[in-house]
Amino acid sequence: MTAKALFALSLLTSTAFAAPMNIEEQRYTNAVTELADVTGRYQPQIEQLLGRYRADSNELTVTHKVAEDGKNLWQRAVNDVRSGHFDDRSLYWDRLAARIALKQQQPSFNMVQWQRDILLTSFEKASRGFSDVKFDPNSHVRILLTGFDPFQLDKNIGQSNPSGVAALALDGMTFQLGSKQVQIETVMIPVRFQDFDDGLIESLLTPYYRDSSVDMILTVSMGRDNFDLEHFPGRNRSAAATDNLQILTGASQTQPLPPHLNGKVLHGPEFVEFSLPYQVMQQAPGPYVINDNRNVVTTNGKVNATSLSRLDDSVSVQGSGGGYLSNEISYRAVLLGQLMGSNIPVGHIHTPRIAGYDEAAIKAIVSQLEGMIAAGAATL
Repeated sequence: MTAKALFALSLLTSTAFAAPMNIEEQRYTNAVTELADVTGRYQPQIEQLLGRYRADSNELTVTHKVAEDGKNLWQRAVNDVRSGHFDDRSLYWDRLAARIALKQQQPSFNMVQWQRDILLTSFEKASRGFSDVKFDPNSHVRILLTGFDPFQLDKNIGQSNPSGVAALALDGMTFQLGSKQVQIETVMIPVRFQDFDDGLIESLLTPYYRDSSVDMILTVSMGRDNFDLEHFPGRNRSAAATDNLQILTGASQTQPLPPHLNGKVLHGPEFVEFSLPYQVMQQAPGPYVINDNRNVVTTNGKVNATSLSRLDDSVSVQGSGGGYLSNEISYRAVLLGQLMGSNIPVGHIHTPRIAGYDEAAIKAIVSQLEGMIAAGAATL
């Protein structure tokens, strides 16, 4: 067994005070075996995190230090992808490895459970880039982009997500459009219903809408055969698919259900309309067709909506983005902007899907996505 594998398995050593592992973390053992070339890539960053954590005797600063190490993990993965290693899976699995270790081990004081929960949340967000969104004062056009974790891992534990690779590849990127400097900052979103119900998307986006501190918000996920610009997100969940914690919402095509926000049903119209400059974005060159997708499903059947008013008095089953979290992130993002009176263009892009890991396809997807973003930025 390699030193990397031994280190990975050592993280799983149980202790008397260990917190239980969730479903995502439990998959890690299989990932170590089946994805030996993927897991452990960021072992030095995890070792540094654990070394500082185990030696820390200051309960007032330990969470801050762990968050710093989470941010370092994110930045290492960003640099890795931007240097040509187009793979999002190492960050996903090594983040879980770090979480497992933080659950299994103690700092140099007796940490109680509520402290550990706060520490894990701080690490989680930092390792997803949430604390790394910093726009250059010299940037004229500021774009916030979200990607998603790999998902459907019980079908294929080696699955990658092009939207996650794009988030890593584009984080901090700047380019010139005439006299304007464009900057992209990104974060990675978990594929977990509970995080959405707990208000993750609203807490992320509220400051940017409130302060008008970005010029465009793009949510991105893996979808169908080509690129789809999702014109009409729907309110309800309907996909009979589990999230990465194997959670089923109970929603289905015949029983669509609304999501929640902080313990209450999320109220809003059945459908909303995105505000991206889709006509110019569709012209971005590349191997994939870029669709302006207006196809939705209501309780009365399928509709190709020519306008939002065409959907008046309809009950949503699927938005143009489907009935899963990719549709939901766009619905929440658009709705929040409307509630806050924002004019920031916002909308969702579905990338072409890939089976497992396909480096050539991922590079082509990311390259064409860059062109779409540049085309959209040119309108701002």
